[in-house]
Parts: sequence; C-alpha cells; structure tokens
Amino acid sequence: MEEKKKRTTNTTITRNTAEFSQMTDNIYETVAMLTLRSNQIAIDVKKELHKKIEEFTSNIDTIDDIYENREQIEVVRHYEQMPKPTLVATQEYLDHELTYRNPAKEDQQAQRIEALENQMIENQK
Repeated sequence: MEEKKKRTTNTTITRNTAEFSQMTDNIYETVAMLTLRSNQIAIDVKKELHKKIEEFTSNIDTIDDIYENREQIEVVRHYEQMPKPTLVATQEYLDHELTYRNPAKEDQQAQRIEALENQMIENQK
C-alpha cells in the first residue's frame, strides 16, 4: 500500500474523460469502479491508522499526556498528508492495475452465445 501512495500526486489534475472509458466503454461504469476501489483504499488506510494510534493509548491518561504526545501527532500528520483514496484509485486505473468485471454484461454475453449456438444447431437440422 505504501508503494502506491508514493507514486500518486497529492493534487487534483484535470483528466481527459476519453481515457477513463477505455476499459469499460462507459464513463459511468468507470466512475462506479473507481468509487468502489477508493472506498476499499479508505477502509484499509483507516484500519492502518487506528492500529498505529492504538499503540499510543494507555489506561492512565492525564490531560498533559493527551496534549503532549508528539509521536501520535506525527503519525496523524503523516496520514493527513497522504493522497486521497480517490486519487490513488484513479492512478491505479490509469496505470492499468485494476481489473474490471461486470457480471451483468457477462451474463448477457453468455446468453447471446447460447442463443447463437442454439440457432446454429437448428440451422444444421
């Protein structure tokens, strides 16, 4: 996960929408796919952050400890400076690191193939 974060810029870039419809042939399906992937990335990052923050928690906290925990502040700053999950997902898509599968389209294609096979069998009779 860390490797992908380093390659992704932390700024928003204007993109050519034609590039986004190459894999799916539909810009809306691409947006839906990127949404799902960015949600996966966000969940992973959130789990990772909570795991690191748990290391700093203790049962006996005083007010001074809460405000002066520099290590915890550095961890949080690191995660705040990371690229947003949507930017990471977009970069993965443009680098062809994502696989795309639409079960609805696959079912339709399977039905078409089956219909053509049945038609060929009937024509041969």
